[in-house]
Amino acid sequence: MSRMRSGGSVLAVALLGVALGGCAGMESGPVDEPGPAQVIEMWTSCAEAAPQAGNGFSVPSTGASTPAGVDAKIGRIDPAFTSVAAVLCGREIRPGPNGGQEQIATERHADEIAPLLAALHLPNQRADGEIACTLDLVIPPWLALLDDRGRWLRPHLPTDTCGKPRAEVSAALAGLPWTTVDTRTVGQVESPAAEAAGCAQQWADMVWVETTNGRPGPPAPATSPAAGPLRLCVYQVPASEQGGGKPAGDFVYGGPLSPERQAGLLRALADRRAVADCATPASRFAVLRPLDGAGSDRYVELDGCRRFLVVPPAGGAQLGQGDDALAALLGPV
Repeated sequence: MSRMRSGGSVLAVALLGVALGGCAGMESGPVDEPGPAQVIEMWTSCAEAAPQAGNGFSVPSTGASTPAGVDAKIGRIDPAFTSVAAVLCGREIRPGPNGGQEQIATERHADEIAPLLAALHLPNQRADGEIACTLDLVIPPWLALLDDRGRWLRPHLPTDTCGKPRAEVSAALAGLPWTTVDTRTVGQVESPAAEAAGCAQQWADMVWVETTNGRPGPPAPATSPAAGPLRLCVYQVPASEQGGGKPAGDFVYGGPLSPERQAGLLRALADRRAVADCATPASRFAVLRPLDGAGSDRYVELDGCRRFLVVPPAGGAQLGQGDDALAALLGPV
């Protein structure tokens, strides 16, 4: 267990905004006020009460089962409930001890909560007429209040005219003197090997995605698009992902290609034969991407149907047929 103080920067953990862009109109109308919050007898920890709090994105699965937590009804604070502390459960990304990045679950406590209680007792706002709201997706924090008997509840966060937490609530959360009382590692976001190779930890098998949706064009002429220096990233697709709509693979090996190896690969990719009629999902695939981000991406199935896909920046993906020799050129060095 670790203990540290954290200040206003906690707002980045408390309220996560995912910008979707644009605005939308919203009609005014009655705002339903929630009933009283459910009071739970004894607080234990975020690990037990809210093991998935703040899990806004996935990390590679460990195969272990995840506890469900406590399904406490969110609502208004009963006047008989004397709040003396607040608990914030969330997740963060930090550098791993040996490189890469890991996801950690955090538990933060605050005792000086008068500003937060004042904000939580505000009413929901409603609009008089149609208003313009941004399409930002705001994920409210997993927040609990504790009373002087150790009981806890999950308070309703008053909303603004767009249905998002009121600015007073966000400001109060950011201004509290939070103390981090526990952190625990819950998954690896990026392995040291993936970081060193310059590859993402996970990637989708785009050959399968494109062929399943029937979008690739016919084999292109026997020429290969010009390419600057390329990076190779190879991914293993778990059995549970194979054959799905967008199979996700986990990083295995990779790194920048030497000029000699790249030249051999481009020659092999220029041999555009007729694509075999095949529907066997690949368990391993390679991604070749320009180091400077400009130029075509190339995807190669290393087993299964042995197909490859060339995706120019302007679109118009072209499908080709590989073989064992091409797969061998993409093996570990």
